[in-house]
Amino acid sequence: MPVTTRLRRSLATALPALLAVSLTACNAVYPNSIFTRHTEFNRDIGGLFDILIWLGTIVFIFVEALLLYTIWRYRRRSEDDRPEHVHGNTTLEILWTAIPALILAFIAVPTVRAIFKTQAKAGAEALQVEVIGHQWWWEFRYPQYKVVTANELYLPVGRKVNFTLKSQDVIHSFWIPQLGGKRDVITNHPNYLWFTPDSVGEQAWNGMCVEFCGASHANMRFKTYTVSPANFDAWAAHQASPAAFGAVAGAPAPSSVSGAPSGAPANPVGGAPTRPAAAPSATTTANNAPIAPAPAHDMASMGGATVQQAGFTAFPREKLPAHVVPSTPIPPGMSFNEALVGDAERGRAAISQGAGACMGCHTIAGNPMMVGVTGPNLTHVGSRNTIAGGIYPNDTKHLSMWIKNARWMKPGVIMPTLGQFQRDPVTGQTVPATGLTDQQIADIVAYLQALK
Repeated sequence: MPVTTRLRRSLATALPALLAVSLTACNAVYPNSIFTRHTEFNRDIGGLFDILIWLGTIVFIFVEALLLYTIWRYRRRSEDDRPEHVHGNTTLEILWTAIPALILAFIAVPTVRAIFKTQAKAGAEALQVEVIGHQWWWEFRYPQYKVVTANELYLPVGRKVNFTLKSQDVIHSFWIPQLGGKRDVITNHPNYLWFTPDSVGEQAWNGMCVEFCGASHANMRFKTYTVSPANFDAWAAHQASPAAFGAVAGAPAPSSVSGAPSGAPANPVGGAPTRPAAAPSATTTANNAPIAPAPAHDMASMGGATVQQAGFTAFPREKLPAHVVPSTPIPPGMSFNEALVGDAERGRAAISQGAGACMGCHTIAGNPMMVGVTGPNLTHVGSRNTIAGGIYPNDTKHLSMWIKNARWMKPGVIMPTLGQFQRDPVTGQTVPATGLTDQQIADIVAYLQALK
């Protein structure tokens, strides 16, 4: 086959592929891109990436051009052609040793500089955030403010943040693509990461686990909010206060009942926390005793139905960009009577006296019955924009279905199935008639939503 024919066919095959690859880079807008300059961490890594990509491109073009020239220049021109035998060329040998060494030096110096800078300790002025990875949710602790929250991370713009990364169970990996590089979260071995969100405004960002950690690894997400220093201080002060609804005077402060300590044992994957064999109804306690309404002196100490909070308490939902709003579909077969209206005080009384066994797993500061350490801190859960490790919006519909059958909504979670006549996908058993009815769930949801 003539050379020109072969070349024409090769080009006809290669051009569509090259065109497709080129078009993939046209106007690519990806909301979780790492190619940003929002923090010094991303700027340093981005600068290093630019050096590598440019030097790599130059080397590739040079080598390929030299290869093509050699193929063309020393091609076989006739049947009698014989290549010239070359037994060495000192100049070439020195050049092809020196040039790669020079290129490696250009790469090594900024690489080592970036490694030492990003691995250095953060200054004492940095905001300290302890990150604890659980299967499959994130716990965030602010020891300087005595705040514990879950799945939503607030950072002040312009202030350096030092993350201490720990795991409660298996290896996870903490990553906010648009703000900073990922870092592994390992059991019994704290890792550290710091950066300063200095080139951003009040915005919302996606965060996620990027190390396979079990059945719901893909569902282990979180949201990050960068806010002004004043708004951060207001948020932290609010988070450190007792529950906005139903707080009892003299109850332990948030710092003393604020979630699982870093060394607390975790339940095994797929296991359930200790609880009654069947969830009691909202009109009875775990011992089947009638639930009494809150005494008058308790209601007085609560300051009324809901304590109104002043100032900035949460990132406004209406300002969330579309790519931050969860869009996980509800599993087929899940239903809830959305026409029901819940009663927050009835819900508070129910879970405070054993309904759903919530007290065995969760903390609500100001509620002396809610001091569990297995699950997320719920003191201000009503102010969060997401639930279930960031995969569902925190609204009445999703929260109701989550309480009804969390294991169907998110595979592998240890939260038991509570809804009446619901099938538990882990145990294969059906919750009996003593499980929570839709009305009882609506009451509990009303209480949790009052915890702003």
